[in-house]
Amino acid sequence: MSSEEKKIFLLLQSIIFQYHGLDDAEQQLLQQSAQELQGLAELGWAQEFIGEDYLTAFDRARVFLQSIDLPADTKLEYLYRVWQSNNAKGYITEMEATAMLRLARDWKLEGELVKRVRG
Repeated sequence: MSSEEKKIFLLLQSIIFQYHGLDDAEQQLLQQSAQELQGLAELGWAQEFIGEDYLTAFDRARVFLQSIDLPADTKLEYLYRVWQSNNAKGYITEMEATAMLRLARDWKLEGELVKRVRG
C-alpha cells in the first residue's frame, strides 16, 4: 500500500471513528491500524486534516475522497475494512453506519458495501 493509499484508508477510518467523538477504544484501533500499515505519519496527516476544522471535517473528507483515483474494488475493500474495524469495538452506531453508507454512495458502491456487510 502506497503512502497515498494509507492516507486514504486512515482518513476513512479516522473520520468514521471521530464522527461522534473519538473514544479510547477507537483511538487504540486507529493506532493499531497505523502500526500494521506502517503508517503512523499518514495517521498524523489524517488527524491534522480532521483537526483543521472538526465541524466540517466529514464534508471536507467527502470532497477529498471523491477526488481520488482508485479502483472501485480497492475503495470497497477500504470501506469494508473500516466497517470491520468499527465492528471490532463491539458495536457500530447508527451515525457511523450512515456516514459509511454516505461515503459508499459517493463512490457509487453503496449496494456492494451492503452486500458485503450482510455476508
